Parts: sequence; structure tokens; C-alpha cells
Amino acid sequence: MKINFSQKCSCIRQIFKKLQQGKTTALLFIQPSILSGRVTGLDPDSNTIKFSCFDVTAPQLITLPAYNIVTLITNTGNNTVSMINTETNTVIATICVENLPYKVAITPGGRFIYVTNYSDDTISMIDIIANIVTTTIRVGSVPSGIAITPSGTRAYVTNKDSNTVSVIDIATNTVIKTVPVGTNPIGVAITPDGTCTYVTNMGSNTVSVINTATNTVIATILVGDIPIAIAVTPDGTRAYATNQRIDTVSVINTATNMVTATIFVGYKPSGVVISPDGTHAYVTNTGSNSVSVINTATNTVTTTILVGDNPSGIAITPDGAFAYVTNEFSGTVSVINTATNTVVATILIEHNSFPIGVEIGVLCK
Repeated sequence: MKINFSQKCSCIRQIFKKLQQGKTTALLFIQPSILSGRVTGLDPDSNTIKFSCFDVTAPQLITLPAYNIVTLITNTGNNTVSMINTETNTVIATICVENLPYKVAITPGGRFIYVTNYSDDTISMIDIIANIVTTTIRVGSVPSGIAITPSGTRAYVTNKDSNTVSVIDIATNTVIKTVPVGTNPIGVAITPDGTCTYVTNMGSNTVSVINTATNTVIATILVGDIPIAIAVTPDGTRAYATNQRIDTVSVINTATNMVTATIFVGYKPSGVVISPDGTHAYVTNTGSNSVSVINTATNTVTTTILVGDNPSGIAITPDGAFAYVTNEFSGTVSVINTATNTVVATILIEHNSFPIGVEIGVLCK
């Protein structure tokens, strides 16, 4: 028999995770019951996984859902979020949010989008099925960065003018904890194992490390002047923080929470992202309209790519093939081919849209 999973992305992801780990036993969470069994094969041509239930002799054929890899852009100029199809590099939806949307994050299941509204002290939650805001969450003053735990249970929001981080329970969409950090927190990243949250404090030139089990600050790391963004490597061993005033990136050893390297990049670095294989870091330089490519093995800049005017945010596709850069003053998004480190497409969002935040993820409808 065939089981249609058009609404069950999380189930398929669990199966793929088992396959990637070399394990064949899997649990399928099919409301209202749970099936246990064994993955016996994967057929890409028919887009199915063969799954044999322990309590059913005949193998099950599980139809994979149509995944949509999209790029989400926050537009501070018109208070919207643009959704870009990464296959065609065209804007396929525009969603209205609150005042000055700044950063954006997608839940691991691909069902919900969370947007920080810089001027409204709120978070907009977008339901992907309806493509509208269904919940608005009040947080601290001037919410800036946002990151969601790998488990999808919590969201961490930096409140720049409150000097705090709001912890949101995604199940209830309520703030369950407010964590005091440094001065003017802005950037935020969570380790792949979900145990720690790293926060850049642009006013105190530090990075706060929050233990996500206790939601308390367990370390404060001195970095460069005006740290803006931060990203953690896929193996969780290092964090890269951009220091805007001194044109550098600080490399933090997450085991010791000490800075182990300082890398000179372009003028006024802002955003940073790590490639899925962990071999490269990409840094947007707002003052020099460029992206610096860092080899993480040597912590040296190997390439500089010219993009649009005042590049801010940057995100990379799950396969690592393309990086998407928001050019705030151009109203565009530059698409970089990471194999050649060249701009292969420029997407016009809208005149005076002032795109800043960017996130790439798999949405499930």
C-alpha cells in the first residue's frame, strides 16, 4: 500500500536521518498512530521509500512530499517578507508583516516562519499553509536576531535596546524566559546539538554564551569592536563573529569559549554564514559591497566577490551550491555560485524595499 505524506514532512525527515546514519529501523508518526518498522530501500525514480512495518508482512511504499526550497527575505522598506523560488530565482509570494522586519527563521519542520519586527517589539509567525501571519508575539525592545533550536521547540530572539534575549516556546508561542546579556545584543546562533546559544553584543564588544538547558549565561567572550553577526560551524566546534568597526572576523573555539583567530575581511563586515560542509565561511561587507570567502581550515580569505549596494544578510542553500545575499540599498538579492564564487543571478525585490534579513529552508505544504 502507499502512504501519502504530503502533510508529513517531519516523518520523512526522520527516515532520511536514519538512512544517513546508516540505520534502517525507523518510527513513522502517522496520526493517530505510530508505525514501527524497517526501511528496506529508496527509489529516487518513483520518489518513494520502501518501508516494511514490523506488524505488517507486506512492504509499505511511502510517497515523498513535494519539498519547496525557498529563500525568505525581510524587506524593511515595505514591511514585507519575500519568498523566492531557488529553482527559478523569482519572487513567488509577498507576505505582509509588522513594522521594519529585520531577521527571519524557519522551523525545522518547514511549517512556520518567524520574523523579528524591529520597530514593533514583536515577532510575526507566518503559517506556510495560509501564507499569512497567524500569531504575533510581544518580546523586548527592538528585536533583531532570531534563531530556532534544531529540535524546533524554542526560538531565541535578541532584543537590542533591552539588552536581553527572549526565549519563545514554539508550541505555545509565548515568551517563557528573558535572559540578560551584554549591551545591544543583535546576532544569534545556536550550536547544532542545541546546547548553547551564542549572542553578539555590539555595544559591549562581547559574545554571550547561553546554556539552553538552564537559559543562563555561562560565558562572556571579548571579541572585536561592534560584533554584528555570528554563525556556528556544522560540527559545532567554532563560531565566527563579524566585527564591523575593525573589519575583522573573530573565530571562537566553542569548547573553551576563547578567540583563537582574527581574520581581516572587507570594509564593515555584517552577515556571516558557514557552508554545510564547514569548509568555508561567507561574510558580507556592507562598506565595500562585497563578500569575503574564508577557508575555515586556514582561516584566511581566499576570494572576494563583488555584489550589490550595502550587502547585509547572507544564507546558503542546503546543498551548499548557492549563497543568497541581500543588497539593502540596491533592493536586490545576489545569487553566488559557490563552486565558481561568481554572481550568477541578481533578483530584483522591489524599489525601496531595503532587503536585510535572509534565510533559506525547506517549506512543507
